[in-house]
Amino acid sequence: MSSIFFSSGLFLGWSLGANNMSNVFGTAVGTRMIRFRTAAIWCSVFVILGAVVSGAGATQTLGKLGSVNALAGAFMVALSSAITMFLMTKASYPVSTSQTIVGSIVGWNLFSGSLIDYGALTKILSTWVFCPILSAGFSMVMYIACRRFIMWRKPHMLQQDHFTRMGLLLAGIFGSYALGANNISTVMGVFVPISHLSPIRVFDLFTLTAAQQLFFLGGLAIAAGVFTYSKKVIMTVGGGGIMKLSPVAAFIVVVSHSLVLTIFSSQGLSNAFVSIGLPPIPLVPVSSSQAIVGAVIGIGLLKGGRGIRWRTVGAICSSWAVTPVIAAVICFVSLFFLQNVFMQQTYRPESYRITDAAVERLAPVVDVHSLEALRGQTFASAREFKNGLDTVRAFSHEDTGRIMQACRLAPIRFTPELENVLKKTGPLPPKDLNVLAGQNFFHRWQLEEALQKLVQAKAEMQKNTIQKTADVLYAAWEKTTS
Repeated sequence: MSSIFFSSGLFLGWSLGANNMSNVFGTAVGTRMIRFRTAAIWCSVFVILGAVVSGAGATQTLGKLGSVNALAGAFMVALSSAITMFLMTKASYPVSTSQTIVGSIVGWNLFSGSLIDYGALTKILSTWVFCPILSAGFSMVMYIACRRFIMWRKPHMLQQDHFTRMGLLLAGIFGSYALGANNISTVMGVFVPISHLSPIRVFDLFTLTAAQQLFFLGGLAIAAGVFTYSKKVIMTVGGGGIMKLSPVAAFIVVVSHSLVLTIFSSQGLSNAFVSIGLPPIPLVPVSSSQAIVGAVIGIGLLKGGRGIRWRTVGAICSSWAVTPVIAAVICFVSLFFLQNVFMQQTYRPESYRITDAAVERLAPVVDVHSLEALRGQTFASAREFKNGLDTVRAFSHEDTGRIMQACRLAPIRFTPELENVLKKTGPLPPKDLNVLAGQNFFHRWQLEEALQKLVQAKAEMQKNTIQKTADVLYAAWEKTTS
């Protein structure tokens, strides 16, 4: 049954490869500087490498939008995203899995009653606006600099052709690796927290974790999409669909696209902005399709804008606007049928209660007197609890987050079976687990605080280890209670 559910992730990977190869090799193939077959081979190899080696990706912001907690729900989120990608690819419009997956996750949130983090959503939406603008700016500046350099050095035509081809190939290889590393999380990321795959030792040389196994399968699916269906979108982006590009302009477009992706994923650059008094750069997964299109338009504007096919640009921008909406609608409707017709659990309900322990935890930072009216009530979903909080007081966004985190019920009993599981597979093997034997925890933070007392490590390592240990315990507890 699990393999059937994972198939939607493979379909999404295929759709990603079919649509997004145009972002890294589209201009090179469209200008006939690199043959499609050569580009497809290099793209496939480095997409898989990027997925397996660096496939963790920037998933924190997407995770804040909604944590899909059931395998059937993850299946439908990925399938809805894949269907939307396929429809856009069929229409030859370059879109991104970040757009489709955001729409699908929002659809899952609406169906499951989970809250949408509008702060995270605003960050993502803002990058969808600034990404093509920034990419256009980069391409204009780099194109001017490149033209002046060529006029200064005046290389031989054959020499310039050789360096341009090599530059396009290297830029495409780097972009392919980044595509696998950054976008594989949108393909298979929803399956990672709920998969039950065991690590695999390969020839006693290295170990593939459960996440890496999923990323490898997703990388293969992306490669299949590259070979089977990517050429049509390539010709829209790089073959004159927006405007005709010279080989040098094609190189500038790919480099500009890569720079934009780096900016929105660099923690060091974001910290540097903060250190000089500027607002931090939002570290969110941006749309590589938007970066490429923005770079192409930038060069077109630099040439006066007469060569740009504005009708095609308008159609592409319209597809960007409707893509998340289509994905959300497809996901919401499909979840309804999956749960009510096929009787599959598409989400695990998360209930909330204002317990004495939660009040004690919140007292130093929140006015807990306002919560007395809700004491003793159990709320069946995050949205229901949020509505209840709004009836007693208009809490700030930060206080609402603290209250919901403290009051979310996650009951677990530390049994000998869980102790054995932790000793065998847990990231933390504490020596004094017996002190937790038989204890009941009503909230996850209670379990994490108990584990914290058993950990002797540096602060950051301690935080990560405790969270991973709690994940292992809850996964094992779910198996014993199901």
